[in-house]
Amino acid sequence: MPRIINLAIGTPKEYNWNHEAKLSGIGKTSTKVAELKKVGFVGDEVGNKEKHGGVDRAVCLYPFEHYSYWEKILRKKMVLPAFGENITAMGMTEKQVCIGDVYQMGDAIVQVTQGRVPCDTISKYNEEKHLLKKVVETSLTGYFFRVLEEGAIKNNSEINVIDRHPRRISVAFATKILFHQHQDKESIEKILRVDDLSEEWRNRFLKL
Repeated sequence: MPRIINLAIGTPKEYNWNHEAKLSGIGKTSTKVAELKKVGFVGDEVGNKEKHGGVDRAVCLYPFEHYSYWEKILRKKMVLPAFGENITAMGMTEKQVCIGDVYQMGDAIVQVTQGRVPCDTISKYNEEKHLLKKVVETSLTGYFFRVLEEGAIKNNSEINVIDRHPRRISVAFATKILFHQHQDKESIEKILRVDDLSEEWRNRFLKL
């Protein structure tokens, strides 16, 4: 059964990366409980509202299973949430979860909308120059939810499947097509048939 390993929220902080000041919300702090609204968790904000956040990306989840892989590759311990995710969870990898799937987490109900398109902030934050490149290569990106019903989520809340989307387009499949198989028109058309796909990803695939 899927379960939450860590729950985290945070407001933007100023970082000095490569002698350049940057405001980012990637640095989050673990919490026992957080109230989830349509636009995201109370007390959780993004630094760049043009590129991050919004109702289709209200909650970010990163699979806990990937941490052992990154620690082996990078040869160091990674402190959760190293990827700026709100929820680190077991049993919910990109291969296991499909766009449009609906879950109950605590009192809230959420729906998978898209995979994550990471930026170089994850490299800077983790002090690993090539991390972004490796995340894109492996498609181990994590993904986002929209909020269907608001409510509180605890760090020990159960995660239950409410509905599996009938088209069964996994986050892993869609991410692979977006990142690595731009000419696969048939697959792109399959992804675009998922009505619950986020507006941002719909526009990306339409452009392809």
